[in-house]
Amino acid sequence: METPVRFYYSLFFHTRLYLSLGAVVVLFVVSFFAPAVYPFAIIALLALAALVLLDFVLLYAAGRALQADRKMAERFSNGDPNEVSIIIRNNYNFPVRMEILDELPFQFQERDFVRYGFLRSKEEQAFNYQLRPVERGEYQFGATHVFVKTPFSLLRRRFTFNHPQNVKVYPSYLQLRNYELFSFKHKLNEIGVHRKRAIGHSIEFDHIKEYTMGDDVRTLNWKATARRGNLMVNNFTEERSQQVYCVIDKGRNMKMPFNGLSLLDYAINSTLVFSNVALHKGDKAGLITFTGFQTEVLAAGNKKVQLNKILDQLYAQTTQWTESDYERLGVNLRASLSQRSLLILFTNFESASALQRQLPYLRQLAKYHLLLVVFFENTEIKKLNEQKATAVEDIYIQVIAQKFAHEKKQIVRELAQYGIMSLLTTPEHLTVDVVNKYLELKSRMLA
Repeated sequence: METPVRFYYSLFFHTRLYLSLGAVVVLFVVSFFAPAVYPFAIIALLALAALVLLDFVLLYAAGRALQADRKMAERFSNGDPNEVSIIIRNNYNFPVRMEILDELPFQFQERDFVRYGFLRSKEEQAFNYQLRPVERGEYQFGATHVFVKTPFSLLRRRFTFNHPQNVKVYPSYLQLRNYELFSFKHKLNEIGVHRKRAIGHSIEFDHIKEYTMGDDVRTLNWKATARRGNLMVNNFTEERSQQVYCVIDKGRNMKMPFNGLSLLDYAINSTLVFSNVALHKGDKAGLITFTGFQTEVLAAGNKKVQLNKILDQLYAQTTQWTESDYERLGVNLRASLSQRSLLILFTNFESASALQRQLPYLRQLAKYHLLLVVFFENTEIKKLNEQKATAVEDIYIQVIAQKFAHEKKQIVRELAQYGIMSLLTTPEHLTVDVVNKYLELKSRMLA
């Protein structure tokens, strides 16, 4: 039963009612000059009042005339479309048209979210929409408001369903599932991941096979060759249980946005997928995050729960406005890592001078570990370079843009001079490029 206050707030007049009242007013105005029209104006007014009353009775006679529920996953994947369903059942004895307003979390900043629907009598239907979060954290959904109108469409009744829900946004586990699905179907090459054939200089012997074109002649097994009369070669498996750490810089240089996500979020999403690949390759995956004064280390492991540990630690990571302390990072890693490991450092250098400040500490890291520095290509500068210059100002802008682009390539050469591997990539290709680089290192038996 509607209370007077709830009844007042749930009743709305439709535009059609105002237009109908306007038409009746016009008839009364015309009847002032033409008295013969006056009876028709009275009839129109009484008919409109009767229809409004009938519309009101139809809307409010039923008790639980409408039922609605929101269905969605317990957690969302950051940077990916996530499905949300609003399931509505019409208990009226007539079809209704609806406007559905869902109170979305403030992080999406959508003030005009509305969906329209039509339901026949006793029909139930799911109205789906997708949300793409660009921040990790907790999101809170509010109530769902449904505005219903009868076929007369003179009045509208608002139903409010208070079902607040909290959902946590985690790093992109949907991307992780996609990679696993493509791997299962042997279609990784379709998304850019290329299989690398291991050269076979590992210490782990696998089996002996006949020589085929392309096999390394250094692996010839002369005793087996003498017994069989054909050339036979030894096959080795890749070394396993190597320690692989993703090292994520949380400094201010990782706050740069791209397509709604920060560079830190791209690094986190890539870390999750890469860690899964490393675990499937038999290596031990770990995680290191660092900023100005703090370095967090999740020890490398290859147990089944390791990926969940990495996911839980990635969930709460945020960037800082300070510059990261690479010297402190080196000191902490010397104390934490007793074994030579592969370190994949996600950071960003926008200029050669920024690299020069950190280069001594990177060289120190590369002295004790196999270091791969991953940093980002500035796609906005790339767009400026590709635009056609039509004025002197455009030429000046392109020259500056080319200077910054050249500095990125100079950083790659500078790191190579000191034997430090690097990967310059765009944010959207980060995951594929990192996985390919890792597979390349595995094939060369460097990791």
